Amino acid sequence: MFPVKELDLHATEMYPGTQAVARAIALLKAFSDAQPEWTLNDLAQATGLHKTTAFRLLSALEAERLVMRNPLSGGYRLGVELIAMGGAAMRANPLRAMSRPVLVTLAEQTGEAATLEVLVEDYVLVIDEVPGSNPMGMTQDVGHRLPVHATATGKVLLAARPEAELAQRLAERLPALTEHTITDPQQLRSVLARVRQEGVAIAVGELEPGFTAVAAPVLDRERQVVAAISVGGPSVRLTAERLPEVAAMVQMSARQISRQLGYWPG
Repeated sequence: MFPVKELDLHATEMYPGTQAVARAIALLKAFSDAQPEWTLNDLAQATGLHKTTAFRLLSALEAERLVMRNPLSGGYRLGVELIAMGGAAMRANPLRAMSRPVLVTLAEQTGEAATLEVLVEDYVLVIDEVPGSNPMGMTQDVGHRLPVHATATGKVLLAARPEAELAQRLAERLPALTEHTITDPQQLRSVLARVRQEGVAIAVGELEPGFTAVAAPVLDRERQVVAAISVGGPSVRLTAERLPEVAAMVQMSARQISRQLGYWPG
C-alpha cells in the first residue's frame, strides 16, 4: 500500500476551517499510480481519519467532481475535474514553459526521453517529459513521483540541499528498488559529494533494471537549484562509452534553462 503521511493538524488548527481543507487534501494526495482506487474504510485508515469524517469530505469532493465512485466496485477514484486543474497548473508553470523547447531539442539530439523534475518531500516529481525518437524508449509520465535516492535527478536535487536537511533525510537506511539501488546513507553521501563537484549525476539500474539516466541541475538568478533535467533510456543504448557525450549535452541544456531564469556564472 502506498504510504500516506500523517496530517500536521497542529499547523492548521489555529484557523477555523483549515483543518477540514487539510484533511480533504490528504484524501486527494493518498491516490497514486500504485493505489488509484480506495475503499472508504481503507482510505480513512490510511489518512488517520474517522470513517464518518472521511465520508463527509469525500461527498463534498465528489460533488465538485474532484473524486468519483467506481460504479462496479463502489471505490473512490480521482475525478475528471482534477485533470482540467492539472492541465491549467502545467500551462501556468513558467519553469515548464521555459524548459520545454530545450527539452525538445535535447530529446532530438540524444534520441532518448528528456524530463524536467522538481523535489517534493521524499520524491522527485516529473513536471514535463519529451519522448525520445528511438524505438522501445523508456519514459516517466508527467505527474509521476519517483524515489529521490534512486534517480539521477534526485541525486542532483539532494546534492544542493543544506547539510541539516540531508542529515535528516539520510538518517536511516534507504529502501532498495533494485539490486543496484544505493541504500547506505554514507555511500549516498559520497555520491552526492561527487555530484556537487562534477555538476552531473548518473544512475544506472537504480530505479529499475536496465534503465540509465543522466541529470544536471537548473539554477535560478539567486544561484539556487530549483529543478533538474535528465535524459533516460535503456542501458543498452546509454552505454558507459556514450554517457560522457550525453552528460555534456544534458549539462549544456541545463545551463540554457538556468540562464533564462536569470542565472549567470561568476
